[in-house]
Amino acid sequence: MKEFNITTNCIPEKHYMVETSKKIDEIISILIDKGKYFTINRARQYGKTTTISKLEEKLYNKYMVVSISFEGKSYLFKDEESFASGIFELFAESFRFTDKEIYNKLLQYGNSNMKNINDVSKEITRLCEECEQEIILIIDEVDKASNFIVFMDFLGELRAKYIQASKNKDKTFKSVVLAGVSDIKNLKVHMTERRVLTNSEAERLQKGEYNSPWNVAEDFLVDMSFNKEEIATMLVEYEVDYKTGMDIGEISQEIYDYTSGYPFLVSKICKVIDERIEKDFSKNGVQEAVKIILSEKGTLFDDLIKNIEHNQELYNTVYSIAIEGQELTYDVYADEKGLMYGILKKGKNGKLAIHNKIFEILIYNYMSVKKEREGKKKIINYESRSQFIAEDGNLKIVNILEKFQELMEEEYRKETEKFKEKEGRLIFLAFIKPIINGTGFYYVEAETRTNKRIDIVITYNKKEYIIELKKYYDKPREEKGYKQLADYMEIKKLDEGYMVVFSFRKDKEYTQQWLEIEGRRIYEIVV
Repeated sequence: MKEFNITTNCIPEKHYMVETSKKIDEIISILIDKGKYFTINRARQYGKTTTISKLEEKLYNKYMVVSISFEGKSYLFKDEESFASGIFELFAESFRFTDKEIYNKLLQYGNSNMKNINDVSKEITRLCEECEQEIILIIDEVDKASNFIVFMDFLGELRAKYIQASKNKDKTFKSVVLAGVSDIKNLKVHMTERRVLTNSEAERLQKGEYNSPWNVAEDFLVDMSFNKEEIATMLVEYEVDYKTGMDIGEISQEIYDYTSGYPFLVSKICKVIDERIEKDFSKNGVQEAVKIILSEKGTLFDDLIKNIEHNQELYNTVYSIAIEGQELTYDVYADEKGLMYGILKKGKNGKLAIHNKIFEILIYNYMSVKKEREGKKKIINYESRSQFIAEDGNLKIVNILEKFQELMEEEYRKETEKFKEKEGRLIFLAFIKPIINGTGFYYVEAETRTNKRIDIVITYNKKEYIIELKKYYDKPREEKGYKQLADYMEIKKLDEGYMVVFSFRKDKEYTQQWLEIEGRRIYEIVV
């Protein structure tokens, strides 16, 4: 029986897979068949290796496909001679177990007399002249080589050959496909950031030798995320085998809502449901899977936290969007790192957004815990979480909010207005997390988030609670806020909602009240 795969390449015979043949056909027809050079630069675990595998399979009968990876191949980049003497052997390795004739033929091109990139270029020309088929070169894990000057020299030579071939003055690969996280067009910047350069390397970079080693590359515009219809194709295949009775349309939408189609996260949710929560492909099952995923460490999450911690500008951007609710204009240059790492994306109306709901929850959790541990004030001022849990296992939200109000009055009464405006939301998240930790989780509704309000949706014991955090400005805007919350409650089909009003007036009162708005009850506290 097949299984859901979250590591390396997906194999149709072994794994449940999203149907992406249209995307593969698009890559081939728009880019490869037209002889384009391009880079599939997407975040980690975004399906690049599986895409390459599918490309190889589709191209097999039409072209000779030389598909290699620079994973574990740092020895090639020791110096120019090491690269020259080893690259054709690497080319040959891609055929070692599939076509011995081509394997042996390729080994004849790389010989002990290869000393430099120019020698490599001549052998590429000879290979392309002698081969009966046009050749496609695919290189995976190019990030592993992007620290090295030799790799830039190789790219520069491929670029030169591409230009000369377009003038019928050379023979070279029909198409070159690079795959990695980084945008290869910015190699010069990446190199200077990643390691200390030798004097010779620094001098060559200063002279501008590597300003545009890959400027012949076509933009790669194919959307590699999965939409809900594509997710459904994988669930259909699974349902044929297991007949769970799931509502495929509903579950594919729910999975998309949490992942925004991030390939690894889509497969991870399905794998957790299948293997760890008794194949419960329901909304509750998806939410339980998300909770489990967020409770465990993983390479993707480790990289996300590392990337925002090691880049203060990126950290500030993420904080502004997630915690402060700022609406930042999307800019491909200013936000390059966040986009490259898959943390950020272009949201609605040209605004910058966190890529998906799972990343948002992870970021909220991390920043709230960080706030709790860095702060001098005591955020968690209760002895036991049991006081907030009812006998039926549900949350006592009123008790939670009143305790938070008590915290704010005792610990933060004398803080400045600026502090409370900037830190209030994070203090609340740090307060709520230990209460729901292990049984539930929360997320912030991106559709309603602004710098003036955010709606927090808590999922706990298979029940949802909406708590709106809102800044107080004046009575008319407060009335508007009640209406907005009531409308959101209607969408969520909830009769009760909750509001925490952050008032910055010095003469404010720490009040509590139940309100009835359009037939729905709202419990409000002022802090």
